[in-house]
Amino acid sequence: MALLEIKNLTKYFGGLAAVDGLDFDVNKGEILALIGPNGAGKSTVFNLVTAYLKPTRGSITFQGKNITRLGTHEIAREGIVRTFQETNLFKDMTALQNVIIAHHLQCRASDWGHFFSSRQAQRDEREFKKSAVGILEYLGLEPYQDELVRNLPHGHLRALEVAVGMAANPRLLLLDEPFTGMNPEETDTAVGMVKGIRSRGITIVLVEHDMRAVMGISDRIVVINFGRKIAEGKPNEIQHSDAVVEAYLGKED
Repeated sequence: MALLEIKNLTKYFGGLAAVDGLDFDVNKGEILALIGPNGAGKSTVFNLVTAYLKPTRGSITFQGKNITRLGTHEIAREGIVRTFQETNLFKDMTALQNVIIAHHLQCRASDWGHFFSSRQAQRDEREFKKSAVGILEYLGLEPYQDELVRNLPHGHLRALEVAVGMAANPRLLLLDEPFTGMNPEETDTAVGMVKGIRSRGITIVLVEHDMRAVMGISDRIVVINFGRKIAEGKPNEIQHSDAVVEAYLGKED
């Protein structure tokens, strides 16, 4: 059984189909890339899977459970976490504080317990800090843990966004353009980081425009155009797909 199953997923905005009858599966432990030209519907798919949008029709199944109508917070508790194209961080807090905050999905203490700083709340905070430091260390960000986020360079911001996602203890991590704005050296470092995350038992789906990175990191690739799947396969198969070349470069008359 696939970890994530998407069947006939469709989303209309007025009369426009942003996603149109999309089918694909994600297997446990793999890195799957979702690619396509600008406006193909890739980020809309992420928004549908994480319940930021509700589908017009179709179903989303995660670990055998239909999650199509769950709310955003329920999706996160199921183990699906995403990053965004624009960094979604608290810029006036430190890197460490951002990652600690992201752990609060796992709180065992009640709201009242946190308000009155109960023993359980104190234990939670100690565990969250220890885990946050470990994540930052794993991603090479430990030297910057006390730095305000607003002072971090772009590459470190993208890595910190991934650290925040990891803090939620995901089973499936959706990365929306994780290599955007990076130079080749930064991209190579980030590709290694993402591969390392997979080694921790986290399945990854990424949307990305950097084809060099996509071809070097993906086990499989799903290509969509105008909301429809036009190709699916291993990187070498996608590179030689006429439908994919036409979608990106157009067709000669």
